[in-house]
Amino acid sequence: MIRGHGGNIHELARELGCGPGDIIDMSSNVNPLGPPEGLVDHLRERLDAITSLPQVDAAGIIQSFAAYHGLPEDRILAGNGTTQFIYALPLALQSRRALILGPTYADYGDACAMHEVPAHFLIADETRDFAPDLEAAARKAAEADIVFICNPNNPTGAFIPADDLAGLCRSRPDALFIIDESYLPFVDDGESHTLANRDLPNAIVLNSMSKIFRVPGLRIGFLTGPPPIIDRIGRYALPWSVNALAQAAVAFLMENPDAQAEFIRGTRKTLAAERREFESSLSGMPSIRPFPSRTSFILLRLSGELTAEGVCGGLARRRILIRDCSNFKGLSDRHIRISLKTGGTNRVVLEALLDIVRKGLRDDPDGGKL
Repeated sequence: MIRGHGGNIHELARELGCGPGDIIDMSSNVNPLGPPEGLVDHLRERLDAITSLPQVDAAGIIQSFAAYHGLPEDRILAGNGTTQFIYALPLALQSRRALILGPTYADYGDACAMHEVPAHFLIADETRDFAPDLEAAARKAAEADIVFICNPNNPTGAFIPADDLAGLCRSRPDALFIIDESYLPFVDDGESHTLANRDLPNAIVLNSMSKIFRVPGLRIGFLTGPPPIIDRIGRYALPWSVNALAQAAVAFLMENPDAQAEFIRGTRKTLAAERREFESSLSGMPSIRPFPSRTSFILLRLSGELTAEGVCGGLARRRILIRDCSNFKGLSDRHIRISLKTGGTNRVVLEALLDIVRKGLRDDPDGGKL
């Protein structure tokens, strides 16, 4: 079973004896402005779709996704979230050795472990704000047949411009690069930085609708790549992997491109302002350091007597859930991640965080444990 992800509000609610709705969830990286207007009503009107099987190969939503992004249909697969693809890729690609640019999302390593594929991690240097060393990555990629890169990266927020990332792919034509762009829609001008339309023969791109449209429960993911690789991966695709309501959601989103473009622009503008305010409020706190981010979340490093367990525990008692990043390979018990929400909620969480930081947990004899 997958463990360590954000968003476990149900477990915290049980521990605190409250309802999940009473928890402020700052651990899950979803758009605080979503879902887009009209989507929930659209799905509500189509609930009877659950009484029939969905389209077996999701061809309809592949067509919609292709038209929305200006891509050929033979370069696209649809699946039950990007997680389905991540766990299938080491097997489908018959990998013998993987390279993972970290610190990053744990599922890349877990997927390799599931299929007994040895994985080497190239950990970015914290002194460079976790910006990956692409020259080192090119050297290490010579020893791998698949390379996992999250761009922008979770949980560090580090971002690699498309030209630089494409250059890395071209430098190692014998390796297949799996680029997870789940958070790219949050980046200003993110459309110009996707590798999905670069016609690279060795680039596989993952696209998630969960984060930007805030529909993680629907499990909607797409994979794009050159047709020969799509054919290889497609042999491992499961029938009916995208459920009927998820297909209805994609049809609504992709067939209203102007509305979604405006929704995404509004999201970027709102979150950029929230990031600036959040980071500015922390500027006078030497014991807590935010790392640069262009996404919906911010990675923070604690110092002094503050630990991730203590701060997360202190916030949890106030019914605020954030992400303890100590179990990310390459991070430590000094790292936490906060996913931004809208202004009022962010200020409540910021005040609670600053109160804990100022007190240094001295009023917390159990060290922050619940």
